[in-house]
Parts: sequence; structure tokens; C-alpha cells
Amino acid sequence: MPKRLSTDTLGLLPEPIARPAYERRQIRPGIVHLGVGAFHRAHQAVYMDDLLANNPDWGIVGASLRRPDTRDALAPQDFLYTLAVRDATGTKCRIVGALLDCINVADEREKLLEIMAAPETRIISLTITEKGYCHDPATGELDENHPDIEHDLTHPDEPKSAPGLIVEAIRKRRESGIPPFAVMSCDNLPANGKTAQKIITRFAQARAPDLGQYVAKNITFPSTMVDRIVPATTDADRAEISQIIGLEDAWPIVTEPFCQWVIEDNFPVGRPPFEQAGAEMVADVEPFERMKLRMLNGTHSTLAYLGYLAGFKTVSDVVSNAKMRAFLHELMSKEIIPTLHLPGTDLPAYRDALLKRFSNPSLKHATWQIAMDGSQKLPQRLLDTIRDRIAAGDDYRRLVLGVAGWIVYASGTDESGKAIEISDPLADRFERIVASAGDDISALVDGFLQLKAVFGTQLPKDDNFRKTLENKVRLLREKGVLAAIG
Repeated sequence: MPKRLSTDTLGLLPEPIARPAYERRQIRPGIVHLGVGAFHRAHQAVYMDDLLANNPDWGIVGASLRRPDTRDALAPQDFLYTLAVRDATGTKCRIVGALLDCINVADEREKLLEIMAAPETRIISLTITEKGYCHDPATGELDENHPDIEHDLTHPDEPKSAPGLIVEAIRKRRESGIPPFAVMSCDNLPANGKTAQKIITRFAQARAPDLGQYVAKNITFPSTMVDRIVPATTDADRAEISQIIGLEDAWPIVTEPFCQWVIEDNFPVGRPPFEQAGAEMVADVEPFERMKLRMLNGTHSTLAYLGYLAGFKTVSDVVSNAKMRAFLHELMSKEIIPTLHLPGTDLPAYRDALLKRFSNPSLKHATWQIAMDGSQKLPQRLLDTIRDRIAAGDDYRRLVLGVAGWIVYASGTDESGKAIEISDPLADRFERIVASAGDDISALVDGFLQLKAVFGTQLPKDDNFRKTLENKVRLLREKGVLAAIG
């Protein structure tokens, strides 16, 4: 059994394995990151790792809002972990040291709030997924009936939601005369900074009007666009990476070579020189964000639902099928690209690059993983694009097929008759809709369209949309995915 990766065993790494180019004991935290999952460790933490040698005041303290598994896996190895980049040429590993600590909110809340309220903390960043914002995905408004929000408004000094934690930290800083931090969302939300601002400001107002006014006046919420494909780590990944580095790593991260980060430059109390690590600092992220949400994320969700229903287990399996690849190419070319306006950006080249990235067989990115939490993702990934196509009087049948794929997937059975394990905050609602509809496709579609948090109020009133969606659901049920895309 190899020794465990840690500060003490770094010297045992084979020479080709890159390791932190700085003395970790001299690094001080400047960023608190809520939602320290695989994506953060493959993306933002790597950018910071590249900067810390010359900017030692920008280490990261991570926080897990739901489970202690990340902390428990990484604490014995001093929060070091392996980043494994895979492509057709093989697997290249490096050790990342930017994460200095990982706090579990459930049993270390006071410690987290103390660090968030410390003067050295100048940025709170977020990858908490869509559902972590405790909002209505269709409107972007705070869901004040969400159980975590109700708890945090009733017990403001014991918050467990991201909005509750951030606002309590702001209150503590204000009370102590410490300048406010910037809140930087790195989640796949439309106008993620503005969405975070709306939610957190409203939560603060619900706590106390003067606190809401303070947040509205003093806290900045820079928007970002993030892009890197990060599949879930498997035991096979752990075994391969352990063999490469000669040490045991309880939770390495596997990813692709491509990485992109576009950031709105709005950090009044300071920021790291992100651009020196390859990030793009811009005045307006929205056009880049819309491009990525619609072309990458929208296509990803579509191929995940249709692919899983048809029996394809990974993204590369889906894209290697000639009919599926042609369908995805047409989806982007004919229905998504026309909704985007980025002068100077070669959108067809971006489309082709996405299909190439999706084809990477080394990543083993599971369609089931991408399909998770669809009720939170659909509004911004597919439905907003459909609304634009309807407003323009243009065709949207391929986009609707992706929505139909989600409804059939959420109904709980693939086209071979196998049960699907649904992971979604609305899974119980799905079960009731399916049970009530029985074999009636119209009733099934009506039941899903009544989910206002997903479809809003106007789209279900569009008779053509409703009819097209019903036809696509029926086609998937009766003929299967490959026939439906043909």
C-alpha cells in the first residue's frame, strides 16, 4: 500500500509530477469558497495555484454546505490533491495546493463565519450548483418558502444556506467596521452575478431593511463564465492516479485539457491578478455566459437525457454515434447559434470545438451525472433559448426534443424499460405527476408544464409549444431516441 499524499510525502513524488511552486506554510487565505466540489478543485483552485508563488495572500478556504466527505477525504493529506488531465495522449498529473482548509458547515459553522468575517477575506466565491441558491429557477427570485431560507430567517445566527451564511458574515463585518467583500458566483446561471445579487440582497432585506440597504449599496457581485468538463472521480481513477504519482490520494480530480474563465472586473477591495493565470477580465460577461450556457450546457443536457434514454452511458458514447452527433451539430447550428450575438467570436468554430471535447473518450463523463437536477438547469439551458426562438418566429423543434427527453427521463424509465434513478429536488413531484397521468401523454405533459419553477407561467400558455412538446414526448415513447432525432 503506497503512502498517503501529504506535505511530508511531496518529496516522494516522481520527478515529472508538478507540485506547488511555493511554500504552503507561507500562504494566507484571501478567498472563502462555498461549495468546494470537483469543479472548483479542477478550475478556480488551479488558477489560484498558478498564482500563489507571487501572490501568497490569496489562498483558499473551502466550505462544504451539505456533506463532510470532501473535508474528511482531504484533511489527512493536508488538503493537497492530484489534478489528472486526460486526453488521447494519456494522463498528466500535478499536485494542487491552493486549498488550505475545508470546513463542513454542519459542525464548524462558527469557524467558517469567523473566517468569512476576517479582514483578510476579500472574496467569497460560489459553486453551489443551481439548487444551492434557494431560488425559483424560472424567475431568479429568492424562494422564501425554501426550508433552509425559512430556517435562516428564523435563526439568523445559525445559517446553513449560502445566502444565510453570506449575509451573516456581512453583518459581522459591518458591525466590526471591516470593509465588505465581493461575492463571485462561478455557477452555470444566467447573469450569475446579478442572480446572486438579487437573492442575497432580498435575503438581507428579509432579515432587516437596513441590512438589505447596506448589501445593495456596498456589496459587489462580479459575474463570471466558467468552462471545464469535470466528470465524477471513480475508484478506477484513484487506482490509476495512485500508480502514476506513487502515493495514495483519497480524492483526485479528473478533467480535460481545456479550461476557460471570464470574469467581470468588479472587486473594490482587491483581487488576485487572475489574468496572469489565463483568465479573461472583461467589463461584461453576459455574452460569453449566454454562449456557454446555451451551446455547451444546453447541448450537454440534451445529449444527457436523450443519450441516457437510448442506453448511452457516457458523453463520448453519445457523440460517437453518427446520428446523435449530426443532431447535436444541427441543434447548435440551426437553433442555438442564431440566438447569440458575439461580434468577433467564431461561433461555428466554438461548436466544432465543443463536439471535439465531448468526443474525448478518456473522460468517461456519465450522462446520468449531467442529467442530475434537471428542474434547476432546464430554464437557463434550454427554455430561455426556446423563448427567444418563439419571439423571433423561428423553428425550435430540436430544442423541444431536449425538453421532451427530460420529461421522459424524469418519468423514471428508459426506452429499454429499465428504471432510472432520478436525482432532482422535485423528484417527488415527478412521481406524483407520472402516477396521475398513467399512459396518457397529454396528461403527463400537462403535469410537467404545471411546474412553474421550471416553465414559468407564459410558456405553458403557448399552444404551439405545448403541442410540439407533446408530439416529441409521444415520439420518444413510441419510437425511441434514434428514430426521434432522424
